Amino acid sequence: MQRRQFITLLSGAATWPVAARGQQIARVRRIGVMISLAEDDPEARANAAALRDGLEKLGWTEGRNIQTDYRWGVGDPARARVAVTELLALSPDIIMPATTQMLAAVKEGAGSVPVVFVNISDPVGTGFVDSLARPGGNVTGFTNFEYAMGEKWLQTLKDIAPNLSRIAIVANPKNPNTALYLRAIEPAAKALALQLAVTPVNDAAEIERTIETYASEPNSGLLVMPDPLTITHRELIVALAARHRLPAAYPYRFFATSGGLMSYGIDRVDLYRRAAAYVDRVLKGAKAGDLPIQQPTKFELTINLKTAKALGLVVPPKLLFTADEVIE
Repeated sequence: MQRRQFITLLSGAATWPVAARGQQIARVRRIGVMISLAEDDPEARANAAALRDGLEKLGWTEGRNIQTDYRWGVGDPARARVAVTELLALSPDIIMPATTQMLAAVKEGAGSVPVVFVNISDPVGTGFVDSLARPGGNVTGFTNFEYAMGEKWLQTLKDIAPNLSRIAIVANPKNPNTALYLRAIEPAAKALALQLAVTPVNDAAEIERTIETYASEPNSGLLVMPDPLTITHRELIVALAARHRLPAAYPYRFFATSGGLMSYGIDRVDLYRRAAAYVDRVLKGAKAGDLPIQQPTKFELTINLKTAKALGLVVPPKLLFTADEVIE
């Protein structure tokens, strides 16, 4: 090797570390996301896509500076605890639970890992945070319902089907929010002269037996509570309601688009898109417990006019006028 070439190589070797020190390699941050639905469920995929899109707009690109670890089908407490253990083994920077049962498992096992939840009904009433304005600890997120919505579900269903005198409430007894919803629903039912029958269900077979049992009662209808179980089996519930000609109220739009009579609730997909902003802030150093919990600001009424006609019901023009979406 010539002397000049040797000196050039030495010079390059000497300057390379200095240049390297001037370049910062971004650390890949990890998010553990728990979703109650199966991975192949269209709603689950839409939620994940909304979170990803929201993060990309804020500069977080999957595989470049962020990695999202999903746990799908986390619909019961036992699975939630397993999912939390699996995610913690990956050393996440944030964990995102999506139901009250998931949040309970996270609070039990996640320690100081920041938590940004979505789809939690009442984090204060269920004891997870100190207040909405200042949650405290390492938890914040986005709520999905107010319990007073139970009155809206009953009133709208009664407006569409005025002959109703009996409502079967399809609910998961393991969900701690069920009892809290009932506190708001019971006085509303009394005011509307509706008899309530709370029907606890734990699986698809119980859902089918319950609906078939109450379908035999005259002037009966259904009110389906928001829960991973009822969401997972939404096609079955809607089909049974149609088969037995039962007017039914649902908590989310995708029930109505699947053939349900009416729904009133929030856009779940939008919650994940909005949650990206909180994930961004926490990853940039904000304390989760200092971020106020965000409540829904918009609720959407969807009426399936085709289903109403199949049930022989005439939807009042006032409801059609105020509906956010009418499916014909």
